[in-house]
Amino acid sequence: MERILVIEDDLAVQRALRRTFELAGFDVTAAADGAIAMETFRATLPDIVVLDLRLPGKSGQDVFREIKREASNLPILVLSAASDVLDKVLLLELGADDYVTKPFSPRELLARVRVAFRRLNQPSVSVQVFSFDDVEVNFSKMELLREGQLVPLTPQEFKMLRFFLNNQDRVVSRTELLNEVWGYNNYPSTRTVDTHMLRLRQKLEKEPDDPVRFQTVHGIGYKFVGCAAHHPALTRLM
Repeated sequence: MERILVIEDDLAVQRALRRTFELAGFDVTAAADGAIAMETFRATLPDIVVLDLRLPGKSGQDVFREIKREASNLPILVLSAASDVLDKVLLLELGADDYVTKPFSPRELLARVRVAFRRLNQPSVSVQVFSFDDVEVNFSKMELLREGQLVPLTPQEFKMLRFFLNNQDRVVSRTELLNEVWGYNNYPSTRTVDTHMLRLRQKLEKEPDDPVRFQTVHGIGYKFVGCAAHHPALTRLM
């Protein structure tokens, strides 16, 4: 039985979600504030988390970051009380798997939870070879060719490029890049990300000053616009 942790301080909403998920066959635990949520998370090891951003005590954002540090692949569905652009930008920066704006239907949230479980249970394919424009990169060989010529990349540039290629068409914040690529807990400077992005553009973009693939999303971070990928057998995926 799949386990769901509901972190929600509105007890009426919490009860409604518990009832909905239990009737659907899930094992449900719940917490009403951030500190208890982390204790419950570590005690129950859920398969998915439904998290309200606005919590008493430890904030929902802090709970999100702590859970992702301890279980980076765990799906988290975020509940947001507002529907304005700033809230959605925040969700992008946090790297939420999905979000639902309040007020919402518990049945809608149940459907989104089921989708998240389907994604979680899909067999993963380790993509090793990507191509875009006149570039081909092979991560198993740690080689990058441009117009057939070998282009030297540093190990950190390879790591950053791989993260973007595995997260195509998704806005990625500088903070997320520092977490996932550099592994920083205390960030020295987000200029680190900007400097590496500049180098990738100079090496891989046809017009580095007018980039097509590595796009800036002002106020947030960057986005890599999609390309072709291949699994190890070089079967083309779109």
